[in-house]
This record gives sequence, structure tokens and C-alpha cells, in this order.
Amino acid sequence: MPAPLPLADHPEWQAWFDGSALPNPGRIGLGAILRGPEGQQLEYSGLAADGGCNNEAELLALGKALEMARDSGARRLIVRGDSDFAVRHLRGEAHTRVAHLHELILQMQPLLAGFASVRLEWIPRHRNPDADRLSRAALGLPDKPAAKPGLLKKKRRR
Repeated sequence: MPAPLPLADHPEWQAWFDGSALPNPGRIGLGAILRGPEGQQLEYSGLAADGGCNNEAELLALGKALEMARDSGARRLIVRGDSDFAVRHLRGEAHTRVAHLHELILQMQPLLAGFASVRLEWIPRHRNPDADRLSRAALGLPDKPAAKPGLLKKKRRR
């Protein structure tokens, strides 16, 4: 049996996630993208079995991205999403008293532990358009219009 590869020799995979609830709370759409080190890409767009709130949608979408990475054989993973709630809670930087959200977070811990390394990153919503498109498509919603250059308001310095 060959010796296991050192962690640095495992290729790094990347994932993006987004969840939507319509209305909030309501039906839940999930979007996840997984990109492998050789350019392979998987996408997921689907409805959650049960309804819930936006935070639940984001956690479920993150869980789907982790499952896709695990099933694809990823060992090192960077996961990005625009949900500050999901990222901070799974990093252990925040805690919730909402029982069903706490339970979802606990259910994801074994998924996270199954990777040699996982880095969870928050990104701004405008940098997560593909996962957003997939979560909205699951709910039958159109894409959000792209922001036109120059229309983003700049903060004034005083």
C-alpha cells in the first residue's frame, strides 16, 4: 500500500454556496458550485425538503457544497459564501440560541471534520453571482440584474 500523500500534495478544491428563502421564512432554494484543481466543475440547484428561513437556507446550501466536495474526493477545500451567519457559525466564532439552526450547525461538524483542511470565507454578495443564480433558479426566480459599472455608490471621505 502506498504511503499517503502529504497534505501539501493534495490539490485544493474550491466551492461556493448560496441559499434563498421565499418568502422568508418559506420555500428554500439551494445553490452550490464545486471546482476541482483540474478545472472540473459541478453545480447544484435544488429545493430543500422543508421550508425555513434565510439562515437555514444558507446553512443547507453550505452543507450541500461540503457533501459535493466530499463525494468528489476533495481533501483540501476553500468554501466561499455571502452568508456571514453561516461562515461565522461554522468557524465557531458565533453561536445561536435558535434550536433548529444550532442542530443544523452540529450536523455539519462531521462533514467539516472529514477534510484534511477546510477554509470558510465570507465574500460580498456581488462576488457570489453563480451560486446565487442557482439558488434562485431552484425557486423559479430569474437572475438578479448585474450591477452596471459606475452605479455602485462610493463612500464619501470626510
